[in-house]
Parts: sequence; C-alpha cells; structure tokens
Amino acid sequence: MHLTSSTPTVAPDREEVTSTDTRDDSERLWEVVVWNDPVTLMSYVVFVLRKLFGYDEATATQLMMQVHEEGKAIVSSGPREKAEMDVHRLHAHGLQATLTRG
Repeated sequence: MHLTSSTPTVAPDREEVTSTDTRDDSERLWEVVVWNDPVTLMSYVVFVLRKLFGYDEATATQLMMQVHEEGKAIVSSGPREKAEMDVHRLHAHGLQATLTRG
C-alpha cells in the first residue's frame, strides 16, 4: 500500500523540560527496597539485615515486620553505586530488592 499526502509531516517542536529539584543528580540518593515474598522466613530476613547493614536486633526486626505487613521497606540509601551493591548483596542472600530514587 502506498500513501501519499499533499502536506508533509512535521515533527512537533521540542519542549524544554526543567527539573524542579535543585540538587545535582550525583547528589540524589537512591533507596534500596526489600519486598515481601511468601517463602523467606522472617528470622532469615532479620539475620540478613543484621549481617549486611549492621542493624541491631530491634531495628532489623522492625524493618522485617514492615516488609511483612506493608509488603516492602526501605533498608538503606546512598549514592547509586552503593545502592546497586546493596541490592546485589540482598539478591545474593535470596531476598527480593530493587532501587528507587530518593
């Protein structure tokens, strides 16, 4: 099929998009989110949070309960490279984790 048109198609003008955030992207923190899953034991989540992030028993338990009751919890934050490493370490321990912009 061959279509012809008497007027050429013109791309719309580009819009300049400006960020309302005054921080440089390199200064923005990334958050590490641990997600609930139906398999992992609660005691194991507490163990991993204590081992990887140095949380005390009460803090690790509170974060684990947040994951259990709300479906997710932010367990660390920092520059992108650190947050990516934290996600990788959580994955290596069998936990579901992702990054989000802080």
